[in-house]
Parts: sequence; structure tokens; C-alpha cells
Amino acid sequence: MKHTPAKPRFDLPNLGVGVGLRTVHYTHVVETLPEVDWFEIISENFMDVGGRPQWILEQVAAHYPIVMHGVSLSIGSVDPLDRDYLTKLATLAQKSKARWVSDHLCWTGVAHRNLHDLLPLPYTEDCLRHVVARIRQVQDILERPLVIENPSSYAEFTSTTMSEWEFLARMAEDADCGLLLDVNNVFVSSFNHAFDPYEYLAGIPMERVVQFHVAGHTHKGTHILDTHTGQAVEEVWRLCERACELTGGRSLLYEWDEDIPALDVVVAEAQKAHAFTGMKRPVKTAQRLESAQP
Repeated sequence: MKHTPAKPRFDLPNLGVGVGLRTVHYTHVVETLPEVDWFEIISENFMDVGGRPQWILEQVAAHYPIVMHGVSLSIGSVDPLDRDYLTKLATLAQKSKARWVSDHLCWTGVAHRNLHDLLPLPYTEDCLRHVVARIRQVQDILERPLVIENPSSYAEFTSTTMSEWEFLARMAEDADCGLLLDVNNVFVSSFNHAFDPYEYLAGIPMERVVQFHVAGHTHKGTHILDTHTGQAVEEVWRLCERACELTGGRSLLYEWDEDIPALDVVVAEAQKAHAFTGMKRPVKTAQRLESAQP
């Protein structure tokens, strides 16, 4: 069914199709300037570092758009927000000229102990108010919209009173933030919790979607693990196709974080987005690549 694409809430560019900047690819990226539209960095990998990692980021940022994706904001935690962390996040965003900053709808620890996992939240009115208030504080400090990603999950709280997509929709509206729609996470959670992934998409305010994630996963028969390894299954690409129909297209990132192959393999998988969604390379990217030719 045809759908009028949602007009974006924020004045942020569609960067095209990108991949994550990972350590194993550093040398290849700076030496060859591969045909990639943009790179996403894990924020924490470039905070409190100097030397080669900082130099690599400077080189990459000189040639490609950069987007920051964090794993330690812990927006759902009951601990006070870490002001030192947020200051460093804002500094990194300025240095890298990041187009936007994202993190996950989760909590990562308590009593200032980081468990290094993206833990689920109960979808309740109290939790919603708590998360919205914290997002507003973060946005005030960063002086830009925060972009929040939907999680993958393997367990649910008995106290939950609304669906994940309703929680995200209300959160985005009340906090006036952006959304990073991870279509692989939608698929993973839909299998684990037996809901319709297309109903999920229908409940998301697509005007607030800034970016997509697509990734591979590991199917264990009774459940699916969000491992970011290998190729995305066709069902995930079909979900992405539908999301692109609803939005008119947004920046798309292919995640490959386990058993990472050569960059050319990751890029080839990412570029399947062109076939499934009809996404076109941004004009500025095409011009950059043309000017880089000898």
C-alpha cells in the first residue's frame, strides 16, 4: 500500500548508506578512502583518547560525514546523569563535526557501575516521565536533539502497561527528540515476544526517525540474539523497505560488530540497501568520490 512519506521533524541530512568505523579497518579507510557515504563511530571509543585513534578520527572526519552512537548514556538509569560524560560527549561532537548524537533506550548500570550491557526498561507511565525528563536534560547540555534507538530485548517486565512502540512514540513527542529505528532490533524483538513487526512500524512517528540500523543476527531456534554479525536476513531488509516507504528514506547504517570481515565485505552488504529500498547516493558524496579519483 502506497503511503505519503513523513516530513522530517528535524533539519538533518539523509547521508545515504554508511558503516561503522571499526579498529580493524582504520588503516584501510585512511589509505584508500573507500566508497562509503558516511561513518558511524562508537562515542566511547573516541572519548579520553589521543594518539592514533584521535588522528584516525580527524582523517576520516576530513573526508566523510560522522555520526556518533553511544552505549553508556544510560538514559533509563536512576543514577544522576553523568555531567562529566556529557561534557566529553559534547566536546567530541564538536571536534568530529558529528551530524547527530544517538544512544539507546536502556539502562547500563546502577550505583555508578557500568555493566556494559543495554538493559531493558519497563514500559510504564512512571518510566516514561523519568526518561523524558532525562532526555530533556541531555539535550539542554548537548544543545542539539538527542536521537534514541529502540532496543532488542529478550525479556519483558510484568509491570509493563504499553507496547514498546507506544512508549517510543510518546517519549519522542514529549521530549521532542529524534529516533534511530533499528529494523533488525524490531525483527529480533518481534520474534522473541511474538508481536507483528509491521504493527510496530505503523506505531512509530516516522517524522522523528533520523536514521536506520540494519544488521545480522543469530537465530537460536527458540529466540534470536542481536549479535551484529553476518548478513541481514531478507525479512529484515523487507522491514527496512517498508520503513523507507513510510519515511521517504533516511540515513542507513549497516552494523557488523562480531567476526568482522574485510571492509569491502561489510560495504557490499550495506549497499544491498540500494536494491531493497531504492536509496540513491547523496549528490555531495558522489562529488567527493569523483574529486578523489586520480
